[in-house]
Amino acid sequence: MFVKITNAGGYQYVRLVENYRENGKVKQRVLFNFGRLDILKDDPAFKNIVKKLSDIVAETTTENAKAVTIESEEDILDAVVKNWGYIVYRKLWQELEIDKFLKGKAAKERKIKFDVDKVSFLMTIQRLIEPMSKLRTYHQRSKYFGFEEDIDLNQLYRCLDFLDSVKEDLETYLYQRNKDLFKMVVDVVFYDVTTIYFESCRADELKNFGFSKDNKVNEVQVVLGLLVDKEGRPIGYELFPGNTIDSKTMVKILRKLKEKFSIDKIIIVADKGLNSRINLKMIKEAGYDYIVASRLKNASKEILDEVFNEEGYKRLDGKRCLNAEEIYGDEFKYKVLERTNIVKDEEGKEFKIEENLIITYSSKRAKKDKEDRERLVRKAKELLENKGSITALEKKGARKYLKKKSKSEEYVLDEEAIKRDEKFDGYYAIQTSKKDMDVEEVLGAYHDLWKIEQSFRVMKSCLEVRPIYHFTESRIKGHFVICFLAFLLQRTLEYILRRKGKGISSERIMEAIYSMNFFEIEIKGKKYLIKQKIEGEAGDILNVMKIKGPKNFMTYEEGLEFIGISK
Repeated sequence: MFVKITNAGGYQYVRLVENYRENGKVKQRVLFNFGRLDILKDDPAFKNIVKKLSDIVAETTTENAKAVTIESEEDILDAVVKNWGYIVYRKLWQELEIDKFLKGKAAKERKIKFDVDKVSFLMTIQRLIEPMSKLRTYHQRSKYFGFEEDIDLNQLYRCLDFLDSVKEDLETYLYQRNKDLFKMVVDVVFYDVTTIYFESCRADELKNFGFSKDNKVNEVQVVLGLLVDKEGRPIGYELFPGNTIDSKTMVKILRKLKEKFSIDKIIIVADKGLNSRINLKMIKEAGYDYIVASRLKNASKEILDEVFNEEGYKRLDGKRCLNAEEIYGDEFKYKVLERTNIVKDEEGKEFKIEENLIITYSSKRAKKDKEDRERLVRKAKELLENKGSITALEKKGARKYLKKKSKSEEYVLDEEAIKRDEKFDGYYAIQTSKKDMDVEEVLGAYHDLWKIEQSFRVMKSCLEVRPIYHFTESRIKGHFVICFLAFLLQRTLEYILRRKGKGISSERIMEAIYSMNFFEIEIKGKKYLIKQKIEGEAGDILNVMKIKGPKNFMTYEEGLEFIGISK
């Protein structure tokens, strides 16, 4: 047996070749195609793999072994690449006891005759490693080493219905498991809302037309409200019809925190889209506190006079906020105003909330505000050059800097609006009911709101929540359960790595897991596995998760034993 290099298509290919004798003549047969030489020659493990292959084949070859003559390239069986890196997620799945929960729930359902744990995990790791449709997931299932052929396509769809039915109990269960497993303390919760659109124009009770945060005005959508803790891990979520405005989602979220998670004291951090007086009233009546962005431009004259009055501002203490310059720029100041926020209920009864209004100025924000405004002014001027494109003058985007001439239908640039907005460059306001909380702690908590914005980016890009190919409400909701489970595993893994000093992004984690593969080959009717080289962050992840990597070369049965599957 020897390694042979052949030329084909302008490249040199490496093959494992064996000599045999037939009818008194020496012939050759190709046992395995390794691939292109220019790729393989830089791999230091290559020679060792070839030697081990030779040894194994020598041991399994007998005098009575049937010779195989290679007549053409079609007769050469290439290696099949199978991922084993998914066991990193499987370990987290089992530590969170998701398998135990799903099997327990399925045991109570007489109609369920398949392994919901295995099917749910398959869809979850596919979402984590290489997001694709459920149909493609079914066809690609064998790419994960150890997944047998006993999964039926219909099981994936039926599993989505099952997951929808257990979603509420699953959230509560996972919340408690996180508390127990990671000693999770929930004292600050970040909440925000985004929209997920469908490539469809058919509306129903869940999918509907509404304001799209993705600027997809012609597609129906759902509204997703997401809760995350201060480490960026998801606590829970809710789906709302696509025409639900952000501020109307708060009632259900507060009920979830109170009734499902039994959280009595908490600070809710949210953006200004959720800042309505009714929402603030509900938060306080639930026994919680809030830190929310305030609409400064809509403030009263008394407040605005304080904003632009230089007296009373304080500088941020750089010793207490070491990354202040990175966050706020080379100049940052703030002042605190105490005020009473009066809310009237439907019956006209007044509800008073004592709060602090923290007014801030940041040179970094001033620069950004100026750039954003100048960009909108340029767009407004472009609209004026093509007046036919101004179909309706909604006061948002570039159109807020346009107005009609007096007693005329002609649009002109609104210079007064531009100057008015210019005054607010760099200024921002945050209001909080937690009056005894240190100002810098409040600012830090609000700054951490980026974690939920990043969460939405991860879900929409890395995990690819959409496109959504399901049409029934139950399966759409089941799809979001899969996305939630995938997001929970991803964020939990990031958290564990971060605690061990290994800050690895979602994208790089996915790439590392994706790179942990076997080359599965068949020699003399027996299957063998060659481990693809583990490099860089893949090794870091295995070390932190205390997972010992597989041997470089082993039998198929040894591989099953490695990933914990007995045959």
